[in-house]
Amino acid sequence: MAGFDHQQLVNAAWIMKAAADLGLSLRDQRIGVMTAIGESGLAVLDYGDAAGPDSRGLFQQRANGAWGSLADRMDPYTSATNFFKALAKLTTRDSTQPTLVAHQVQGNADPYYYVPFWKPALTVVAALSGGSGPAPAATARMPSSIYQLG
Repeated sequence: MAGFDHQQLVNAAWIMKAAADLGLSLRDQRIGVMTAIGESGLAVLDYGDAAGPDSRGLFQQRANGAWGSLADRMDPYTSATNFFKALAKLTTRDSTQPTLVAHQVQGNADPYYYVPFWKPALTVVAALSGGSGPAPAATARMPSSIYQLG
């Protein structure tokens, strides 16, 4: 689906679940998936880059104390939860372009970096949520069409 393999889709499902468990919107879920596509290609990376050699995980979160321990940053659900807790503090996020919301949370050099990852995120979230609705809540029974978290 959308060029992503099984593990990448499982990671996207964890991102969506973290947002849903925090009571966040479908749009917020899409922003989270978009951000992780841009940061790691939906893979839990155990290395950083020149801008952040200490960055790890789906969101390439830094070892600056803001994103938890290395284990937190390497865990898809925990790293997504920490991403969404920061995102939830942005009171104007619903009226702000998704790329700018992600930039406000991530603080990368280019605020428009995430633009090309929006459409793939829409495709992934729609497929994993079984259509246009939000991901199921933690206590909801998942229909067979929903990607199982295992």
